[in-house]
Amino acid sequence: MAFALLTGASGGIGLCMAYELASKNHDLLLVARSGDKLKSIAASITEKYKVKVETLSLDLSVAGSANTLAAWVTSNQYPVDILINNAGYGIWGTIESTPQAQLNNMMQLNMITLAEVCQLLIPELKKHPKSYILNVASTASYQAVPTLATYAASKSFVVLFTRGLRKELSGSTVSVTCLSPGATSTNFIDRAGMDSLKERAEKFSMSPEEVAKSAIRGMFKGKAEIIPGFVNWLSVQFTYLLPKSIPENIAAGLYKTKP
Repeated sequence: MAFALLTGASGGIGLCMAYELASKNHDLLLVARSGDKLKSIAASITEKYKVKVETLSLDLSVAGSANTLAAWVTSNQYPVDILINNAGYGIWGTIESTPQAQLNNMMQLNMITLAEVCQLLIPELKKHPKSYILNVASTASYQAVPTLATYAASKSFVVLFTRGLRKELSGSTVSVTCLSPGATSTNFIDRAGMDSLKERAEKFSMSPEEVAKSAIRGMFKGKAEIIPGFVNWLSVQFTYLLPKSIPENIAAGLYKTKP
């Protein structure tokens, strides 16, 4: 049986998607920075679902990491029929106040590594009668977001890249889908340094389990885009209907940093 390869699989939506696929009897290749945590997760999944789980500890925000990942797949001759690019994070703050190295690492992970992993693994995915790519963006990708400007722009790249890739592969066996979750109860807020917004965000958050189920279901149905949750879907529709300044002003109020 072929493997599903998931990046950012040590927690949140990525971890829940791993469990969701395992429940469907799919073997897994899990990639994240935390090697020990991944091994513990692998043991838990294997015990519960009796599927094969292999892990790779790798920081995908480092240039060249996509080649390391692809080499791992090739050298171990892992057949991959599902690729889920879930790894990504945000940084909260103005461009002026954010260290350049942090911005570069985030853009490397959210955009460059994601595109490179797709490019490198497409030949493997094409070997299978049916295969899937699922790239994870965000509802933030549909508008400019002050104080999350680079994050939102990087996720906008994911949406447009995935749409284009879907068209390029439309005549092949590879189905390409973009997942754009809204607020989700994961460690995103903690890593982005948005502690002061955590209580408010939790009121509107979906659970990662809900998002994962919606994502995997939509991926297998071959959907172009998945926006879990009616409120999230509606908010995206408003970005198309309203003048750009309106959702941007709303976002500026929601994500205003502390003085």
